[in-house]
Amino acid sequence: MENNLRTNFKIASDAVDPNLIPKRKLRMGDEIPAVGLGTFGSDRFTADEISDAVLEAISVGYRHIDCASVYGNEKEIGESLEIAIKAGIKREDLWITSKVWNDMHGDGDVLLSVAQTLKDLRLDYLDLYLVHWPFPNYHAPGCDVDSRSENARPYIHENFMKTWRQMERLVDMGLVKNIGTSNMTKAKFELLLKDARIKPAVNEMEQHPHFQQQELFDYCIENGIQPIGFCPIGSPTRPDRDKTENDTVDIEDPVIVAAAKRLGVHPAVVCIKWAAQRGQIPIPFSVRRNEYLSNLVSVTKDLLTDEEMKAIAKIDKNCRLIKGQVFLWKDNQTWEDLWDLDGTIAK
Repeated sequence: MENNLRTNFKIASDAVDPNLIPKRKLRMGDEIPAVGLGTFGSDRFTADEISDAVLEAISVGYRHIDCASVYGNEKEIGESLEIAIKAGIKREDLWITSKVWNDMHGDGDVLLSVAQTLKDLRLDYLDLYLVHWPFPNYHAPGCDVDSRSENARPYIHENFMKTWRQMERLVDMGLVKNIGTSNMTKAKFELLLKDARIKPAVNEMEQHPHFQQQELFDYCIENGIQPIGFCPIGSPTRPDRDKTENDTVDIEDPVIVAAAKRLGVHPAVVCIKWAAQRGQIPIPFSVRRNEYLSNLVSVTKDLLTDEEMKAIAKIDKNCRLIKGQVFLWKDNQTWEDLWDLDGTIAK
């Protein structure tokens, strides 16, 4: 970023018109931009680097920023949001998402969490607030995948509903416009949808060509839950602890590479196009201007053909990259126990 952007914010000469970005209407009637900027920098990027990327992303046309308290950078991102708003970007034109972390599921804790997030982001309200994981299982940032909290426990629906009731209250209070979930499963959704007064507007979930989650995607659409897809290009910069030897690489898939060659773009752009055309909302992360600008441009022109979309549908390898091992509550469990693969919730 040019050093003077923080003192002289302006719209970039090559910016994408935000009005050209498709939008998805949520169950409460609000419209969310169909592509956003993720802000999980893992241990590879500093809070200042991500904050700088957010400010310049807004200058090139982004209006959807996906945050979370656990990312440890909301205070710095808040400085960028304040600069942009003071420079003339309307607050109502921005879509800001955040998430409550696992150690703040207790009675009264959700309100404390959102209050801190609003203070850090320098905002009066959030457009969307998510329960980051359905487990109240805390782990230290950067811990090893074999780390286990002695207080970890399985999904207990009665406890989750206590958290969800607090989420609903945030909507009543006007602190949050929409609420949703992240990393949920169909089995858990069936309980939540039955008991929720305000049903989830979205589910943020891992989605990329090699992990399409078609059944859960269809279930969400059928129940008025907008899918938001993280790791949309297969997350090549994810933490090393989240990498395993059997992981596949989406941007090296011949089908993705062929479409990229036809369009004259990087294979990552094809992954973003596929996600947006399929109907989910991708939130790719990058601190590199050329990358996040090309991601934004990708949803405004040069659609993938029907044949390319059908070909990508056939390359699903069911390759989950973010497995969540640190949330397990028993030593003899495997990460599959977190995802209710047999349709039942593990105890």
